[in-house]
Amino acid sequence: MLLLCNPHNPGGTVYTKAELLAIHKLAEKYDLIVVSDEIHCDLILDDLPHIPFASLNEDAANRTITLMAPSKTFNIAGLGYAFAVIENSQLRQAFNKERAGLIASPNMLGLTAAIAAYEEGQEWHQALLQYLAENRDLLAERLSATPIKMLHLEATYLAWLDVSALGLDNPYQFFVDAGVGMSDGKDFGDANFLRLNFGCPKSVLEEAIQRIESALKTYQAS
Repeated sequence: MLLLCNPHNPGGTVYTKAELLAIHKLAEKYDLIVVSDEIHCDLILDDLPHIPFASLNEDAANRTITLMAPSKTFNIAGLGYAFAVIENSQLRQAFNKERAGLIASPNMLGLTAAIAAYEEGQEWHQALLQYLAENRDLLAERLSATPIKMLHLEATYLAWLDVSALGLDNPYQFFVDAGVGMSDGKDFGDANFLRLNFGCPKSVLEEAIQRIESALKTYQAS
């Protein structure tokens, strides 16, 4: 099995068709089922298309389980609604058999919220994307004056920050002590990175940035 996050979290990459086709070649070569997590596909901040992995060609469609949900985009994770798109009927039957007793079926409240979000939420969604892009750009601009490197992210509201230049023993704890709780990079394979959620009001983001800047000034002066 190949687990794919498209767009990527925490890198924020929106894969090109050429990149996805290269991944497909590997899946085809080793006869892999591709589980493509595309939950962030509605959160592309740059002018780039989302290409579902299963849409590449017939073989990709036959070997792909696409995971989707409105929970990230519309902030309704608490309603417990998600779905899988599986074109291959045999694979779909196997999926349903294995999930029995492990993964609950969607509830009516979550289903109703999802329908409302997808059918009526377009105007709100477009405003959200603009707001998130502004938050991303604000964060990037302010961090550019610090040793922290922020990789440009094309999608999601989760910034991937390289703090290796600071030489901290425990970057995660350092910023927690400064009043900024971020996701620890060690959970993603490298403790010299942190993941910051900027899907919040600008006032909250600005407060977080100020705390980061203050902590860095104190650290660099010591």
